[in-house]
Amino acid sequence: MGKIPTREEAWALLKEYNQDPFHLHHGEVVEGAMRYFAKELGYADEVDFWGVVGLLHDLDFERYPDEHCVKSQEIMQQLGYDEKLIHATASHGYGICVDIAPEEEMEKVLFACDELTGLIGAAALMRPSKSVMDMELKSVKKKFKDKRFAAGCSRDVIQKGAELLGWELDALLEKTLTAMQNPEIKMAE
Repeated sequence: MGKIPTREEAWALLKEYNQDPFHLHHGEVVEGAMRYFAKELGYADEVDFWGVVGLLHDLDFERYPDEHCVKSQEIMQQLGYDEKLIHATASHGYGICVDIAPEEEMEKVLFACDELTGLIGAAALMRPSKSVMDMELKSVKKKFKDKRFAAGCSRDVIQKGAELLGWELDALLEKTLTAMQNPEIKMAE
């Protein structure tokens, strides 16, 4: 069994490979959502691990966009990180840039909510408040249906994520919005 980095170690590693504030913010948002889902789905003893997976899932995206989810595996292996962490972070690219399928419930959550947090975040920026805190599910559903809005957020991946989890799409939308509204989680706006 390899090493699982602390939150501080994971944040330092993310900042080593990513300088764009958008990418750093996205890592924190997905980290927060993953921590929330860990608690909600009965994995309270794994909250920190789920959070680190969320934080590091796009480790290589800024520096190695053409090797996304491949280069991150190499980086983490060189650092002696646990294979469970490496598999989990890489699996969010399943069918897009790698053939590593999400197997564990945590991996399926990451796959499902990665793109969705981006869509919800983009929708929040369109609001007068610039916040998710006053957003309602119907707003998320409306933006999801508008294929031109946040066109880079794959609706197919989000839908496939809901299916992997065995959830209705509306349930995934609502749970992810709730995760992003959780006041316990530092969620930069």
